[in-house]
Amino acid sequence: MYIDYHTHHSRCGHAVGELEEYVKRGIELGLHHIGLSDHMPLIHVEPEAYYPEMAMPMNELPRYVEECFSLKERYKGQIEVRVGLEGDYIEGYEEQIEKIILDYPWDYVIGSVHFLGEWDITDFRQTHGWEGKDPLEVYRQYYDAVGKAAATGLYDMMGHLDVIKRFGFSPGSEHIDEVVAMEKSALAAVKRSGKAMELNASGLSKACKEMFPSRRILEEAVKLGIPLTMGSDAHQPQKLGEHLDQARDMLIELGVKEVATFQRRNREMVTLKE
Repeated sequence: MYIDYHTHHSRCGHAVGELEEYVKRGIELGLHHIGLSDHMPLIHVEPEAYYPEMAMPMNELPRYVEECFSLKERYKGQIEVRVGLEGDYIEGYEEQIEKIILDYPWDYVIGSVHFLGEWDITDFRQTHGWEGKDPLEVYRQYYDAVGKAAATGLYDMMGHLDVIKRFGFSPGSEHIDEVVAMEKSALAAVKRSGKAMELNASGLSKACKEMFPSRRILEEAVKLGIPLTMGSDAHQPQKLGEHLDQARDMLIELGVKEVATFQRRNREMVTLKE
């Protein structure tokens, strides 16, 4: 089974390529499933006053869904198109997030933490946000948010669980025990939720030079029996599937036999063959 459940497209503003280009590229690559999963519109900041090109405008959301389902039908028999959303978790905005999720017939929703308040810790334009902050305290805030996101039950999978490491900022090796404890606490929340987690290969192309999550976290997830899926987090059609061979190899090495696929918010485990 060759799948990619994490992709972004031109509507979000910081990706390139139309939805159909991704689907066609998926067919070229021999994907069995492609998940279209653009960013949820911003709900906790004023888009006009915030950084540009962060997410699709709210009025584009219904058009995005309509186009996804059109492509799903058009390419039936060539590739399985799954209609998804990367739904930011923002503490205090759970009702608004839930409404967006319930208003549309998604196949799956990725739960990701990008924002700590109004600071997007994944945006390269906002790395100055680390200035003057204790990295350990930032990590505490981040993993607390991940645990709360999982506990909502709103999402079908948790995305790039340790993306906080993206730009290489960390509390330092002297705090490794506390960081590991944070990771395990977040994983325990995912386990309690009964939801899945993605292995996001895009970290190999970032400053951290490591997939999201790390092998350490992944090993713990496997021990806990958390269902896993895979995504490239592609932001351009030619990046679709990037590094997923390495992700697949790691899962096989860790003894993972099946990966999670999704349809109409239902999870189906399919065999991951060597």
